[in-house]
Amino acid sequence: MNELGIYVHIPFCIKKCYYCDFISYANRDDKIEEYVNALIKEIKMQSNKLDNKDYITTIYIGGGTPSSINANFINQIIETVMKNYNVDKNAEITIEVNPGTVTEEKLQIYKRCGVNRISIGLQSTKNELLKQIGRIHTYEDFLSCYSFARKVGFKNINVDLMLGLPNQKIEDLEESIRKVINLNPEHISLYSLILEENTPLEEMISKKTLKLPSDELERKMYWETKRILEENGYLHYEISNYAKNGFLSRHNTNCWKQKEYLGFGVAAHSYYKNKRYNNLNQIEKYCKNINEDRIEENRTIQEIQRDEEKQKEYMLLGLRMIEGVNIQDFKNKFVQNPIYLFHKELEKLVKEGLLEIDLNQIKLTSKGLDFANLVWEEFI
Repeated sequence: MNELGIYVHIPFCIKKCYYCDFISYANRDDKIEEYVNALIKEIKMQSNKLDNKDYITTIYIGGGTPSSINANFINQIIETVMKNYNVDKNAEITIEVNPGTVTEEKLQIYKRCGVNRISIGLQSTKNELLKQIGRIHTYEDFLSCYSFARKVGFKNINVDLMLGLPNQKIEDLEESIRKVINLNPEHISLYSLILEENTPLEEMISKKTLKLPSDELERKMYWETKRILEENGYLHYEISNYAKNGFLSRHNTNCWKQKEYLGFGVAAHSYYKNKRYNNLNQIEKYCKNINEDRIEENRTIQEIQRDEEKQKEYMLLGLRMIEGVNIQDFKNKFVQNPIYLFHKELEKLVKEGLLEIDLNQIKLTSKGLDFANLVWEEFI
């Protein structure tokens, strides 16, 4: 049997955050129904191309803001997947929601149609910081959202937080971490802000309207919050992710372990049978091609992997995980030993203090966590 994930992209938002460069659209409610209909058709059409041995173990609905659209559309999408694919009865089914866009009634619909994991985009408990980065919600809105999710019966909740926000102090971040820990979510994602080109936030930073924390302060934030989370029973299992025992994100972990997945919707990426490809990012053209049965015109093949690229990618993805790359797992998949295959890169990184190697694992050191991008570059 071949384990697959499914990613569904919902590109609609109430308002784009100032830091966001994802493919998403604000104030395009006129396109939602047409888009969902095209999305459902794409999901059905792709199912005919799978092997009988393929089965789905994770479904992830992301965006954009999936909770900004009518919950019945989400129900239709999940129903379509369930009817057309071999979905494991214990599949992890996640939906991203933002405070201010979700109600108790919406969450009840998600629960009834099979969603069993909720990911809530909080980012900070400081309302002034939320406003500065263009979020539409307050901390109080988040508390209502979280309370609704628990009341409805969700037992697997992730909360997204960010560090390195403009004007963010380490005390602000510690306060956010401790307030979220007190709510006892099963999973916490803590992402460093990445200043993307051509975003409103980049313009504000360049004009000195806002100021980012120094690199030194950002690293201090990372290590202090890591300490607090681990002291409170959260396992640090990936650079930006922490979970209680048994609640690692299965969808993301599978991606980091180079398992295959299918992406549906505008700009969605797929990895199947050694091919990486993505859908185009123009919503009108995406819908038109599907409605005219020209689904292949939506797709661009990025890469047909040879063994060498696949091995490098496995290392790159695996080193995101705190446990690193298991040497025996690599040998089982590729026959060869990664220590010999990448001896030049590994020797350099060990010498620089970024990696450590024992008989079983290759993983980042503490210094490696600080300078992870340098490690990735050795394998690109």
